[in-house]
Amino acid sequence: MTHRQVRFVAGRSALTLLTALGTLAGAALLGAAPAGAVQEPARIAAGVEYEQFDIPAAKGTAHAHVLTVDLLDPRVRVDLLYPGAVAARATVSTMADATGAVAGVNGDFFNITETQHPGVQATGASVGPAIAKGHVLKAAVPHGQRFGPALPPGTSTRDVIGVGVDRRARMDGLSLVGSVRTPEERLPLGGLNQYALPVGSVGAFTADWGSASRVRATCGTDTERAAPCSTDTYEVTVRDGRVVSAADRPGSGPIAAGTTVLVGREAGAQHLRKLSTGETVTVRHRLVPSVSKIPYRFALGGYPVLRDGRPLPGLDDTTSAVRTAAGITDGGRRLLLLALDGAPEYRTGLTIAEVAEVMRELGAAHAFSLDGGGSTTLVAREPGTSAVAVRNHPSGGAERPVPNGIGVFTTP
Repeated sequence: MTHRQVRFVAGRSALTLLTALGTLAGAALLGAAPAGAVQEPARIAAGVEYEQFDIPAAKGTAHAHVLTVDLLDPRVRVDLLYPGAVAARATVSTMADATGAVAGVNGDFFNITETQHPGVQATGASVGPAIAKGHVLKAAVPHGQRFGPALPPGTSTRDVIGVGVDRRARMDGLSLVGSVRTPEERLPLGGLNQYALPVGSVGAFTADWGSASRVRATCGTDTERAAPCSTDTYEVTVRDGRVVSAADRPGSGPIAAGTTVLVGREAGAQHLRKLSTGETVTVRHRLVPSVSKIPYRFALGGYPVLRDGRPLPGLDDTTSAVRTAAGITDGGRRLLLLALDGAPEYRTGLTIAEVAEVMRELGAAHAFSLDGGGSTTLVAREPGTSAVAVRNHPSGGAERPVPNGIGVFTTP
């Protein structure tokens, strides 16, 4: 790949960006790109463009790869990339090619390791809520159970970026509202297809979860991910509205359609022990947005860094890394997908504060940080080809399998 410092499109000059970053970082600037370095964005497909450029930053030059997606174009849509199960991982290129996406980036932070809980399987499941094709896949884990850098003040694991059925992109929060109704009581539902459940709660696992072990859901606490696994657990399998089996420890294996596995810990386990085989149980759940009243066709987790054109207070301005981010422009009519290059000469990357400033200079009113480091990947097709190519250099030397991503799809 040839790396070139180029000017931003639509009148956004490199000098403007670099000046803003210099003010932010207090670092010396390399100067604007020469006029001969101007490069027009490459057309990937109808309504989808790709460009790349250098960004002098606090700890060295970063190199950005950016997709601009025109959601006003009726031939374009954006949806969740995922490997067919919540508790599973695949590379962004594999997921894109399997679904016919023309481009995409990696998505949410995820349960990547379980070194604190020997013998417990890391599920690979993502932290935040996820919606694909309008179908709710999962809800958010408790704040203390997340993986990834510290969240900015005022944000939570429930934060999402998504696109509604009105084809507008927006940032929002999605909270789980649900219940487990038995002949004797009605319990609040504490989780849906999550790798971590709140202490004392009951969570539901469906066919969307996959076949991974559900033990991890009972480990840690709401405030400490590394806390020991609970010793007070119980699992009930409900099929066609009736209890068919129970166990003292969460199990594993695929969950059939029409079946819900209820996992309880502490007080939640005690409630589930009251159930007998054959009893009726009704499980209901939905994700409720905190802002929009428009249903989401697609949504995934991460955390906000820019709202209404202003960086969130308290953004980290010291830790630089390879990053992935998404931005919203033109009132939700355009989506910007940014992935930094992980090649050695660019690996110092950007701080989260710098990411917010870059997205603002690109025209975003709102921006959202996604998983970075070795997960950062941007793929796009060359026109006339049927498979995507990885456009950045993943910092681990190869694509990392991830639980989900943002896919860009087009029709002729």
